Amino acid sequence: MKQVQQNYRSGELKVAEAPAPRAGDGEVLVATRVSLISSGTERQLMQLAKSSLLGKAAARPDLVRRVVANVRKEGVRPTLEKVFAKLDTPIPLGYSLVGEIIAMGRDVTGHSLGDRVACAGAGLANHAEFNAVPKNLVVPTPAGVDDEDASFVTLGAIALQGVRLAAPTLGECVVVLGLGLIGLLTVQVLKANGCVVIGFDPNPQRATLAKSLGADVAVSDDLASVVAARTGGHGADAVIITASSKSNEPVNNAAEISRLKGRIVVVGLVGLNIEREPFYRRELELRLSMSYGPGRGDPAYELAGRDYPLPYVRWTEQRNMAAFLSLIEQGRVTPKAYVSHRFPIEAAEKAYELMESGEPHLAILLTYPDHASRVAPVATPSAPRAAKSGLGVAFIGLGNYARAMLLPKVRATEGVSLTAVVTKTGISASHSRDKFGFAIAATDPEAAIGDAATDAVFVATRHNTHAALAARALRAGKHVFCEKPLAIAADELQDVIAAAKAGPVILAVGFNRRFAPLLVQAKAALEPRSGPLMMIYRINAGVVPAESWIQTDEGGGRILGEVCHFIDSLTYLCGSLPVAAHAVSAGGRSDSIVATLQFADGSTGAIVYSAMGDPSLPKEHLEAFANGKVIRLDDFSKLTIHSGGKARMVRGRQDKGQTQLLAAFLTAARGTAEAPIPLAELEAVTAATLAVEEALRSP
Repeated sequence: MKQVQQNYRSGELKVAEAPAPRAGDGEVLVATRVSLISSGTERQLMQLAKSSLLGKAAARPDLVRRVVANVRKEGVRPTLEKVFAKLDTPIPLGYSLVGEIIAMGRDVTGHSLGDRVACAGAGLANHAEFNAVPKNLVVPTPAGVDDEDASFVTLGAIALQGVRLAAPTLGECVVVLGLGLIGLLTVQVLKANGCVVIGFDPNPQRATLAKSLGADVAVSDDLASVVAARTGGHGADAVIITASSKSNEPVNNAAEISRLKGRIVVVGLVGLNIEREPFYRRELELRLSMSYGPGRGDPAYELAGRDYPLPYVRWTEQRNMAAFLSLIEQGRVTPKAYVSHRFPIEAAEKAYELMESGEPHLAILLTYPDHASRVAPVATPSAPRAAKSGLGVAFIGLGNYARAMLLPKVRATEGVSLTAVVTKTGISASHSRDKFGFAIAATDPEAAIGDAATDAVFVATRHNTHAALAARALRAGKHVFCEKPLAIAADELQDVIAAAKAGPVILAVGFNRRFAPLLVQAKAALEPRSGPLMMIYRINAGVVPAESWIQTDEGGGRILGEVCHFIDSLTYLCGSLPVAAHAVSAGGRSDSIVATLQFADGSTGAIVYSAMGDPSLPKEHLEAFANGKVIRLDDFSKLTIHSGGKARMVRGRQDKGQTQLLAAFLTAARGTAEAPIPLAELEAVTAATLAVEEALRSP
């Protein structure tokens, strides 16, 4: 399919071929008919992409702070690898469209195949021939609303939410500052609400257009005099700022034209360094609009499809979208009147060139051929495939960790050929194919699992999909390297273990710490051993935001996602399987626990996993006691061995064993070695992790 994409690092914008997405759970697959280019928002994004790294940093200080925090936690090199990998990945443009449903995932109700729908969402409702959109960002398009009008649904919801925050009443005087697309829509929504509307834009043509669309007054200068004349000197009841400017003037000018106890709503991206005196003197209320409405930015609402109950949240972003389409149907809002240019998707680059040229424009639409009756392509090859050579390796999922840690090591291994890459979005898959040399880019895992040239599959997707994908690949006769955790439920674990036992295939899990050179030395230092070990593992885990996918059903939580690493390390160190597990949490926190483990040989292990500490403390510290010996491992960079009344220290560069684990797996996949980790240990470690999670849930 064709899709508009931009490289965030270089600024290059193009229409590229990419595999179409699939409709996941709670999603619909839409064949796009018309999408809207929001010239203001998208032009800002284009300019940011073309700016230098310093310019990008200045524009997003919040992201800079996150990078700095990550440097403290993981070090400079790993952080920079993640940053540049992210910058190099193209981003899709667009966030407002209308199209036809051609496929639906599970848990979608209220829609049918063939329905015409309007869709919203940056990174979801893209300028692309096909889009997979979560159900809460999709609304039916009334029969009386044509495609071009419906394509404005996102901007309409933004305008409507700004008006709702202004809370205008019949007959109030409201000023709209900035008469771009959202400003013009705001003018018409306010008129539909029975308000007196004064529009302002420094561009006289925009002011004239606003007047023709229903504004009572629209000017390009001397706004204060106009407001004073229309309000008898009292000032505006409300001011809605839809302008885009780094300046603080819009918000401070809004204060000067407001009445006592007036309301100011900021919808556009403007400076917010306010002058205290006019706000204080008039006791003004300043509100910031959250884009489309309640639900915006909440993964549980937008991605997981959990709606807010109507009696408590009357106007969500989806209900705002539907209300806007209703206003169009009633003839109260006429978005099509704003359209200045139309381009077919094949010529989208010309549309963006026009935006940069200075030629007058307003709303620009992209149109698409009729794809509703066609099957969306979920895989695209780079070129005619050459004869297979060596071990064929495919990746299902290629996020930050897989891209920065796994793929470079696989590519550097002699005798390995990259066969297929499968990601959720076609733009990521096609970029990875072209950048790293995969033969096939796809959005359907079957493109890798069913590929005859693929011998081994890396599963590096979200945690809740690991077991099912690994089991499918194993049953298809593929060797599997599955990122941890192997499973997040007991039935999943049973299924994937059964699949591994059913055929002559290798299953490996990303338990890399047992391959770390200093942990291998620590185990050797405790030998020979005649009795059990007593082990203590302390992890200063740091905080993961509650909204992170790791904390959702996709991730299964931090215990299943990370504590499995430490259970595996203790299992390796004592050389015995865990047979019992118990756990308690600190104050009910799921990210701060103490787990105790019992092993078949009598060894015990205590894991203190805490998100309550300070990042200045190194992350991991492990101690083990046996036969008058003690080993201390500090963050995989320093090992101290206490024996015979003496202490011996071994230092090294931090190495957590990723390279060694991957080498062992690839060697085993060629049939020249045993599996890197015995299947019984993979099963027991995962079962023990599930037992820890269950213990935390038990009263």
